[in-house]
Amino acid sequence: MRDPRIEKLAEVLVDYSTEVRAKQIVRITSDPVAMPLVEAVYERCLRAGAYPYVKLQPDSVTDLFFAHGSDEQLGYVSPLALHEIETIDVSIGFWADTNTRSRSRVEPRRLGLASAARKPIFDVFLRRAAAVDKPEDYPGVKPLRWVGTQYPTLASAQDAEMSLTEYEDFVFGAGHLDAVNPASVWAGIKEKQEKLRAYLTGKKELRFRASNGTDLRVNVEGMTWVNCCGESNFPDGEVFTGPNLEASDGGVNGVVRYSFPAVYQGRAAEGVELVFERGRVVKASAEKGEAFLLAMLDQDEGARNLGEIAIGTNYSITEFSRNTLFDEKIGGTFHAAVGEGYPETGNTNKSGLHWDMVCDLRSPANGGVHETGGTIEVDGEVISRDGKFVFEGWPGG
Repeated sequence: MRDPRIEKLAEVLVDYSTEVRAKQIVRITSDPVAMPLVEAVYERCLRAGAYPYVKLQPDSVTDLFFAHGSDEQLGYVSPLALHEIETIDVSIGFWADTNTRSRSRVEPRRLGLASAARKPIFDVFLRRAAAVDKPEDYPGVKPLRWVGTQYPTLASAQDAEMSLTEYEDFVFGAGHLDAVNPASVWAGIKEKQEKLRAYLTGKKELRFRASNGTDLRVNVEGMTWVNCCGESNFPDGEVFTGPNLEASDGGVNGVVRYSFPAVYQGRAAEGVELVFERGRVVKASAEKGEAFLLAMLDQDEGARNLGEIAIGTNYSITEFSRNTLFDEKIGGTFHAAVGEGYPETGNTNKSGLHWDMVCDLRSPANGGVHETGGTIEVDGEVISRDGKFVFEGWPGG
């Protein structure tokens, strides 16, 4: 008998997040460890009249790829993978690591080669995903609905320093799967976040300041803000856009010191500090994992540009778990991602990298990790102080 929360999760992913319809081709990707959720989603897609297929990707195969693949093989772009991403109607994927540290000893250069090779596939994916909400901007592009979620595994529970039972409660609780109707809860979250998104639309500059020394200015003039409410990531809880890299000041200036380890491809850089001038990282350092950080930033021309700026709004997530899906959503934080921008925001930066890194703005009383909190200013007006929005009716209020 399946955990009833898995049944609810499958229902939300298929009916709410991706709105699967009859005759759609639905790709379901996962490590085999997540078979209970794979089966639940597969069954629900069949009941919807779709054409689901399962693509299992064991972590062990990826380990073999990095251990024995030549540089040519690491950089190979499979025409089958390209055809797949051009053809499917819906993509539902599960992160289900059995060993989150399996690539810790892979040479950063080799990780960079594989990351850069995914760029053509990632470009198609982003363009099709953007066409869902803005079909008028992508004439002739077939929209692609997608969602990714975490399946609770022992490896991820260990990263979060929890038992598996505690981690299951953490994961399912963040998605409000204990509610009678989780989809209706997320519809309510969408409404609250829409107030924030609407306020930010048309604004020119955001300034993020934190007691750890972060002071970052981001030009967002003319950019589009996106309300993330469980329709792509699940669980969700953020509003994001891309910086205006065409602005006279380059779009991004200042310094950001990230509060938590920055995790990418199972590896972490800790104590990361990035200095931006005219939109680009001109100085990067880390207390741990600096060689990995620099290798990722140097993998291609666009990797040192900022591709995304976002505000975390999920106040059900309160603690760092070493999993970006959850950490970037923590209510009272912001994240700034280097690398690829999202076309639907108007940001056109191209890169094989998209690395979200999180900075905490909460006061200690609100769960923050720094001595004091921080602020978010929009065109000079403070909208968030110490991790809490100042306006009623916004997320967390």
